[in-house]
Amino acid sequence: MASEGINKFIKLWLCIIISLCYCYSIGRTKKTPKGLVRLLCLLPVMCLFLAIPLNISSIHFAGTTAFSISWLANFKLLLFAFGKGPLSSPSLSLPRFIAIACFPIKIQQHPSHLNVYQTPTNYAIKVLLFALLLSVYDYTHHIHPTILLVLYCFHVYFCLEIILVTVATLTRALLGLELEKQFNEPYLSTSLQDFWGKRWNLMATSVLRPTAYEPVRNTAARFIGRKRALLPAVFGTFVVSGIMHELIFYYLGRVWPTWEVMRFFLLHGVCVTAEIVLKNAFADKWPLPREVSTPLTVGFVMITGNWLFFPPLLRCGAKERALEEYAVLGAFIKNVTTLSFSSFQSH
Repeated sequence: MASEGINKFIKLWLCIIISLCYCYSIGRTKKTPKGLVRLLCLLPVMCLFLAIPLNISSIHFAGTTAFSISWLANFKLLLFAFGKGPLSSPSLSLPRFIAIACFPIKIQQHPSHLNVYQTPTNYAIKVLLFALLLSVYDYTHHIHPTILLVLYCFHVYFCLEIILVTVATLTRALLGLELEKQFNEPYLSTSLQDFWGKRWNLMATSVLRPTAYEPVRNTAARFIGRKRALLPAVFGTFVVSGIMHELIFYYLGRVWPTWEVMRFFLLHGVCVTAEIVLKNAFADKWPLPREVSTPLTVGFVMITGNWLFFPPLLRCGAKERALEEYAVLGAFIKNVTTLSFSSFQSH
């Protein structure tokens, strides 16, 4: 069953690559100028990308594909349709076009041997902590539910960090390209604005800015001025992010949304806009020290996440399914290691 799932996953990604080859050719012909014509030509591919995660049963494969293809690639193709975004560069080769469509890729101007934000030691420590975290789940019946929800926060953080660094290493080796930073020590955030804009899930931030934030701000600026348009633009960005997260959660659980995740992002959208107003009014007079602002920020994110973000995942059995997949992966690695050791001894 596991091999069948992997084979299906590979076939789906081959379909994605072929579709992106078609998109690349669309951008290189004069018969499809940027604008509505190009958008109509790309629309079937964008619809296909929305359907692909529904054919993946693995929670990890479905989650990564939904994020990188149904969200990331579709938003970049939307920009590409109007001659904007990273896919619109005329100098892009086909392999780089595909890579940039699927991941937040930047061409290395000064190639380095190490990722600027992730050293081997740092990466190894996070892998070790993640492994220890998984072992703790064997004793969940002895752990207080509140502590478990805190562990889920670290689970998401470590899991995404490890996946992105692994992909960054492969991308650098194959194409000489480097993934943009995904996280920037979110546990040191001094405000919600700092957390969402500069530290957490920077990949999503870089895509939402040109597709949600800037269009809303430019539209609102016509009626209330550029400065005041900042607030509806920020809130509108959280609305779009909430919709996309609800979609990803549907891919993971195949359960009709309860809109808790949407309420989580709406709440944070309101809080960030309120924070911006209060900062403009009082930050210079009564600035909060980092020793106070960081625990308040991280605590608020964890409390609201445990209230609205994680319950839908837990109800659809995401934790149990993830642990089953880790067990399968562990057994596979153990078998490969045993076979390699046996082969070495025979020689």
